[in-house]
Amino acid sequence: MKLKAEYLYYSFIALFVLTVSCTENEKSEIHEFDWNSKQIDLANSTNLEKGQTYLSIYSSIYSFTEQSTTNLTATASIRNINTEDTVYVTNASYYNTKGELVRTYFDFPIYLAPLETIEIVVHQQDETGGTGGNFIFEWLKDSTINEPYFEAVMISMSAQQGLSFSTKGQRLIIND
Repeated sequence: MKLKAEYLYYSFIALFVLTVSCTENEKSEIHEFDWNSKQIDLANSTNLEKGQTYLSIYSSIYSFTEQSTTNLTATASIRNINTEDTVYVTNASYYNTKGELVRTYFDFPIYLAPLETIEIVVHQQDETGGTGGNFIFEWLKDSTINEPYFEAVMISMSAQQGLSFSTKGQRLIIND
């Protein structure tokens, strides 16, 4: 009888630990980046070149038919490719397939130190962008240095299959 009670006790403990660990792995906490920590005042910087970059983001893609989609996690990477100079990004806006604004991540100047990279992660369960999501980034830089580089990586892992691909930003012509 004592052996059976011990067996039940340890079985219960094992089941509890397994349940808690599985539940913890399934949770997906969204840690928003603190954009205010990168904010900078550029009021006295009048000689900076202005630019915009378009970046395609896929929060889902079609699989088999137009009625079946697979959700993806998308990481938009914002990179300063200069080794000695700072660049500034003044706006990051995310649009859905229909071209409607989903959210603005920030609309004030932030700085990227030389060779610094920051990311915006669109989580797999966030389907708001759809199959044709878009980012528009606005930026400023000294005219003698490289513009910021924008790239996105999309990934999905389901069962024993993995899917990943990337997109690169395209500079837009600004008509002032």
